[in-house]
Amino acid sequence: MNGASRLARRLVPVVGIVLVAFFVVLAVSKPRGEAEVSSPLIGNPAPAVQSTIIGGGDFDLARRKGSWVVLNFFNSTCVPCRNEHPELIKFADEQTSLADGAELFTVVNDDSDEAVSAFFNEKGGDWDKVRDPDGTIAVAFGVAKVPETWVIDPSGFVRMRVAGEVTASLLSSRIAAMRDMLNGLGS
Repeated sequence: MNGASRLARRLVPVVGIVLVAFFVVLAVSKPRGEAEVSSPLIGNPAPAVQSTIIGGGDFDLARRKGSWVVLNFFNSTCVPCRNEHPELIKFADEQTSLADGAELFTVVNDDSDEAVSAFFNEKGGDWDKVRDPDGTIAVAFGVAKVPETWVIDPSGFVRMRVAGEVTASLLSSRIAAMRDMLNGLGS
């Protein structure tokens, strides 16, 4: 056996271990945070969405015209959903204090009413939770995975999509900028 083949036999396991370690690090170090992402829906009318609300009542997105609407796709077992929840509470509180604040709705993806209610009872957040038991709403919006947040303007057009955890400051600042832009077009 020559020196080159001995070296190769020793390097193969080392390279294999390094590659496995690299992929493990990639898998567990997924970057946190928000990412505004494109969608064919942006700039177009929002999909027709009708469902029921946990705790009672009906939800029809078309009836929300005239208001800014934020749809946050959620599951109570989703760690990033849990991480972003304090930001959504902050956003909802900020918007409640505005005369023309946005309305926040959580769209519940593949979760039980009981689990969602328990989560909100423990963590806070008094906005409506819209059921999506068969994933119809998620499919209509092209939601890849939760959390994902969508912003719809008062005319019913989709204006923004955020994949991953969202912050109150991003939502508030982008909605304020879009509101100013749309108000400027109406002048």
